[in-house]
Amino acid sequence: MVSDAQKNKTFVKGAVILGIAGLTIKVLGAAFRIPLTNIIGDDGMGYYQTAYPIYVLFLTIATAGIPTAISRMVAERNAIDQPYEAHRVFRLSFLLLLAIGLFSSSILFFGAERITALIKEPEAVYAMKAIAPALFFVPLMASFRGYFQGRQNMTPTAVSQVVEQLFRVVIGLGLAVFFLPKGLQYSAAGASFGATAGGIFGFIGILVLYLRQKKEIAADLEYADRTPKETTGAILLGLLVIAVPITIGASIMPIINAIDTAIVKSRLVEIGYDSDLARGLYGQLTGMAAPLINFPQVLTQAVAMSLVPVVASSHRRDQQAFMQRNIALGLRFALLLSVPCAMGMTVLSEPIMLLLYPMQKESAASAAGCLAILAAGIVFLATVQTLTGVLQGVGKQLLPVRNLFFGAMVKVVVTYVLTGIPSVNVRGAALGTVAAYLVAAALNLAAVRKHTKTSIDVGLTFLKPLFSASVMGAVVWIIHRTAVASMGNSLATLLAILAGVAVYFAMILATKAVTVEEIGMMPKGDRLARWLEKGRSGR
Repeated sequence: MVSDAQKNKTFVKGAVILGIAGLTIKVLGAAFRIPLTNIIGDDGMGYYQTAYPIYVLFLTIATAGIPTAISRMVAERNAIDQPYEAHRVFRLSFLLLLAIGLFSSSILFFGAERITALIKEPEAVYAMKAIAPALFFVPLMASFRGYFQGRQNMTPTAVSQVVEQLFRVVIGLGLAVFFLPKGLQYSAAGASFGATAGGIFGFIGILVLYLRQKKEIAADLEYADRTPKETTGAILLGLLVIAVPITIGASIMPIINAIDTAIVKSRLVEIGYDSDLARGLYGQLTGMAAPLINFPQVLTQAVAMSLVPVVASSHRRDQQAFMQRNIALGLRFALLLSVPCAMGMTVLSEPIMLLLYPMQKESAASAAGCLAILAAGIVFLATVQTLTGVLQGVGKQLLPVRNLFFGAMVKVVVTYVLTGIPSVNVRGAALGTVAAYLVAAALNLAAVRKHTKTSIDVGLTFLKPLFSASVMGAVVWIIHRTAVASMGNSLATLLAILAGVAVYFAMILATKAVTVEEIGMMPKGDRLARWLEKGRSGR
C-alpha cells in the first residue's frame, strides 16, 4: 500500500519533471525562432507564420482537453481498483484521437490551397501542407501522455515533449537551410515540416516508453476484472464531457487577444497616436513584454497537470483530507514559484528588456513599463492554472471556463477604458490582462473552497513567499544599481538574477515557507535535504 507521504512525493516529483521539460522546450523554441528569422527573413517568416497559427488552432480544437480528460478518467478508475477499465479509457481515447488526427490533418493538407487563397497568402501553401501531418501524430502522442499522467507518471510526457521539440528544431532549421536556394516559400515549408518531424519522433519516443512498461501494465491487468463496467459510448461521452469545456476554455484568451488587437490600436489612434506608432506600441506589449510571462507559466502549468490525477483519485476514493492537503500544497508550490518571478520582473523590468533587446534600446525601455505591470499577472495566472487543475480533477471543469470568461470580459472593459487615457495608453492593455487573471483567480479560489472545503493558510501560502521575494527584490535592485556602472547592464542583470535565486532560496528556508522534508520530495532532492539537515544541526 502506497503511503500518503509517497503519493505526495510522486506529485511533487511529477510537477518538477514537467517544469524542467517545459523550460527546456521554451529554450529550444527560442533556439528555433531566432536563427529561423535570420535564415528566411521577414518574408519567409510571413509564409511560416501563415501556416503555424492555423496548425495551432486545429491542434487546440482537436486535442486541448483530451489528455486532461484521459488523465482524470484513468486516475479515477485506478483509484477504485479498476485497471482494466482505465486501460479501456486509454484504448478508446487512442482510437478517438486517431480518427480526429486523420480528419484534421486531411482537412489541412487537402484544403491548403483553398485556405491560403482565402487568407490571400497562396505561396504559404507549401508550409501548410508540410505541417499538416503533425496533426495526425501529435494527437496520438496526446493519448499516451494522458494515460501516463493518469497513472501519475509524468516522465513519458516530459521525455516526449523534449524529443518532439528537439527534432522540430534540428530538422526544421536543417530543412530551412537546405531548401533556401529553391525559394523562401520552400524554405518556410522545410521549417514547418520540423513540427511534423517532431510529432513523428515524439510519438515514437513515447511509444517506446509504453512498450518498455508493457510488462508492468500487463501485471496490473492480469488479475483484473475484465467485465466492462461502462459501454464504449459512455466512455467516449465521458471523455468529451470533460474535454470540450477545457477546449473552449483554452480558446477564450486567444479570441479575446484577437479582439484586444483591434481595441488597443483604435483607442491609441483616437487619443492622438498615428497608426504606425500605435502598431509599434502594441508590438512592444505583445512581442517584447508579454512573452516573458510565459516562462513562469510553464512551471505552474506543470503543477496543475500533476494535480489533476492526484485530486481525481483522492476525490473518487473520498479521501477528503488527503485531497485538501494536496490542493493546499499545489497552490503553495505555484505561488512559491510565481511570486519571486513576478517580483524579479517588476524590479528588473528595464534591465531585463535591455538585456534581451540590446539593439532596440528605446523600444525595450518603453516596453519595460508593460512588463512591470504584466509581472503582477504571473501570480494570478499561476493561481488560475493551479485551481483550474483542481476543479477539473473534481469534475467541475465548466467552472474555470465560466470564470475565465468573466475575467476576459473584465479585460475588454478595462483595456478599452484605460487605453483611451493618454497618460496610460498601451499600459491599459497590460492592466486589463492583470485584471482578467485577478478576477478569474478570485472566482476559481471561491469555487475550490466551496467544492473541496479546502482552507488555505494565507501566511504560509502567500505572505511568506511575498516577504521572501520582497527581500530578494531589494537585494537584486541594490546589486544591479551597484554593479551596472562597472560591469554594464547585461552582466549586472545576470549577476542580480543569480544572487536573487540564492537569496530567495535562503529566505524561504529561513521563513519555513518550504520545509527540508518537502525539498526531499523533489527528484534527487534527498541528497540536498540531507545536506541542509547537516547544516541546520551544525554537523
